[in-house]
Amino acid sequence: MAELEDNKAKSSSGSMFFNRSLTMHATAAESNPPKVHFLLNNPSLNRAASISKIYNSIDSVKGKVRKLCSLFESAKSSLSSSSLTASPKESVPKVVLRPAKSIGYSSSFSSSFNSPLIRLPGTEDRIVVYITSLRGIRRTYEDCYAVRMIFRGFRVWVDERDISMDAAYRKELQSVLKEKNVSLPQVFIKGKYVGGADAIKSMFEVGELAKILDGFPRRQPGFVCEACGDVRFVPCGNCSGSRKVFDEDEGLLKRCLECNENGLIRCPDCCS
Repeated sequence: MAELEDNKAKSSSGSMFFNRSLTMHATAAESNPPKVHFLLNNPSLNRAASISKIYNSIDSVKGKVRKLCSLFESAKSSLSSSSLTASPKESVPKVVLRPAKSIGYSSSFSSSFNSPLIRLPGTEDRIVVYITSLRGIRRTYEDCYAVRMIFRGFRVWVDERDISMDAAYRKELQSVLKEKNVSLPQVFIKGKYVGGADAIKSMFEVGELAKILDGFPRRQPGFVCEACGDVRFVPCGNCSGSRKVFDEDEGLLKRCLECNENGLIRCPDCCS
């Protein structure tokens, strides 16, 4: 009897444990469906719903674009129909072509160069350019350098008269142009006044300068004067650049009359 009671107790405890496990699984299974239902019904977590919303927004944008295209096409068709009904004079506007500034300038220059009002006597066989080698004013120095490079590109000899090396050239230019304040550079070709840097650049661009320089002899490429190095000035040989000479008759120092205020003279090799 005791053994039977023990077996009944064990079976009852096992059934209770089995029933408890079933209840735990049942509750877990019953609690899962609401969560799944919540995930399916939540629009922020439902991927299919979000994708459908994106496609719907794209379709709406496409519809707006189609409407705009239809509006533009209708406007174009109305314009084309109005242009067909208009008269030929109104539909085809007149186009007036104007010449470039440099071309117009070159034509006016050619006429003024043939009969110039300003001349530099004694320079009918050369090109004279008044320049400065000082860099105090940047724009002036750049213009002078540009004009020098243009003429050197043609390999023609140029009588460069640097007013910073000899003040007599400034006075000479002022007397020729009859102006006290003159800008640099200033160019004379065959004794005829041409103009400044703007005139030379314009003539060079349109090919007018090449025609004028056609009769001048050409120098060897890369030629540089060995005496002055293309500076056009050398120290005075009489006073050695000191601007003073000793007078033996009077026993005094006097001012050298062969050089300028800087004790320089024109290069005898390239400027004679």
